[in-house]
Amino acid sequence: MIAILDYGAGNLRSVQNTLDELGAAYTVTNRPGALARAEKVILPGVGHFGQMMRALDKLGLREPVRAAVTGGSPFLGICLGLQALFETSAEDAEVSGLGVFPGRVERFPQGARVPQMGWNQLEPLRPARLLDTRPYVYFAHSYYCPVIPATAATCSYADVTYTAVLECGNTFGVQFHPEKSGAAGLKIVKRFIEL
Repeated sequence: MIAILDYGAGNLRSVQNTLDELGAAYTVTNRPGALARAEKVILPGVGHFGQMMRALDKLGLREPVRAAVTGGSPFLGICLGLQALFETSAEDAEVSGLGVFPGRVERFPQGARVPQMGWNQLEPLRPARLLDTRPYVYFAHSYYCPVIPATAATCSYADVTYTAVLECGNTFGVQFHPEKSGAAGLKIVKRFIEL
């Protein structure tokens, strides 16, 4: 069973529709126990970094999410769900992220049109289990994650190259929205389901 984490915001319905289309069994939850029992966890994300992390804290989910990430079961962070895996974000420097990966999430440079909304092609840096091509996928974000050793694919926008796909063991993160990326996004989510 896949657990979709509900922290009170995010694109739950779109993620649910994608899993329904793929015939995957899932539950939507904000309970630590359900995360511990899940075979896989998806952390969708739309909104503000600080609000998301404060919501996870209020629900008592910060450590259970970290445990899910580090426990070896497949974990997928989508958009803000990817950004939450880092130490901190320029969007709210007062609030710490999950700190699974080093680095700070930054805002696109002044003068760049933000949010970046639209299609962009992934540039793989190495083989990745979620990818078998260089698909065009849909982005909607104003902040970006640094390129780190766990980066599996990048994209560029406003003269910035950033992490578009992260993969480290069974931890995955995507800056784009696979649930809004048509057939390419379905294929990526299907590969995650089949891990």
